[in-house]
Amino acid sequence: MNFKKVLALILCASTLAVTGCSSEPEHNDGTEFVSVSATEVAKEMKLGINLGNTMDSHWAFNLRPTCSGSQIIGDNTPQNYETCWGAVVTTQEAIDGFKSEGFNTARIPVYWGNMMEDDGTYTINEDFMNRVEEIVKYCRNAGLYTVINIHHYDQHLVTAFSQEEAVKIAGIVWKQIAERFKDYSQYVVFEGYNEALGLVREGDTYTEEQKFEYVNQMNQAFVDAVRSTGGNNAERVLIVSGYNTNIDLTTSDLFVMPKDTVEDRLMVSVHYVDNNMYWAKKIGGQEWLDYIDSQCELLKKAFTDKGIPVFLGETSAGYPDENFTQDPIYKTSTECLEVVLNKLLDYGFVPVIWDVNDNFYSRTEYKIKSETDRELIKKLSDELNK
Repeated sequence: MNFKKVLALILCASTLAVTGCSSEPEHNDGTEFVSVSATEVAKEMKLGINLGNTMDSHWAFNLRPTCSGSQIIGDNTPQNYETCWGAVVTTQEAIDGFKSEGFNTARIPVYWGNMMEDDGTYTINEDFMNRVEEIVKYCRNAGLYTVINIHHYDQHLVTAFSQEEAVKIAGIVWKQIAERFKDYSQYVVFEGYNEALGLVREGDTYTEEQKFEYVNQMNQAFVDAVRSTGGNNAERVLIVSGYNTNIDLTTSDLFVMPKDTVEDRLMVSVHYVDNNMYWAKKIGGQEWLDYIDSQCELLKKAFTDKGIPVFLGETSAGYPDENFTQDPIYKTSTECLEVVLNKLLDYGFVPVIWDVNDNFYSRTEYKIKSETDRELIKKLSDELNK
């Protein structure tokens, strides 16, 4: 322990009764693990952005029950998969741009089945794992909270295997991920899955209650696998995925947060507070505003009021003109983005913009493409960092 830390502890102890100085260690530069609550992590995550259609890219095997669930692409290198959905190869400069543009969190979706041998062990390919870790290091170098998950591979598991098999395989895969990253600081956060929980294998018959039980089992397998690896993972913050990440379903009493071995280290993940309005082409109007409020209130009652932070792992990056209502109150994409992000932040949620290559943010120019969007994110970031 260095002199500054010793001095800080002495001062804190001597003034605790008077000043209320917290006994929790101060956050360091992110190279050492500090045990921090999910509530505090959620506050520090602030605004986030996805590295979408990148490490989650794959060519599906059409639900065949193979280990990988994906086909071999090109020379079967990590970059073959990283770029197969149109992304450029991720660079440190592109990730640095996330931070400089005002984001504090990067979500890295990952299809862990890429390059996986079909040998029944579900062993993640070492080269692919190394590439994911390299991108995690880019994010940590930039000072970003970094979220990694099982993305799309979760759909392969629940639609190609029996419930018993899917739960078992999820545990196997998560244990490998957790072992690789267990020495990382609290700024690396694990998110269980993406949007597939709640789907089942074709031909299997489930009641809605049984589907919820399946969802709950998959989330428990995630938490148990991570915690079993010990080290920093014993107290790392984890994000539990909702039923299809749908707000109405996830806020049902049938959705149960997993049991954990440590208190206040779990968040819950859902997506898009205005998804129905988007596809119904009602963006920008009063019905849209009322719907956002109702979805936020559901999340507040089910989770926030119970001390469980809400992670909006995917929120809309933009609103095309054709998705607006006929007589909108808010008439531009940036105005609507501001309404949504302000609303989510006011509720204490963590909004993470869904983005793919050259959509909202340019990974070659290292900036947000729209000047009005850029000004908005900077304004929100400055307010959050006051």
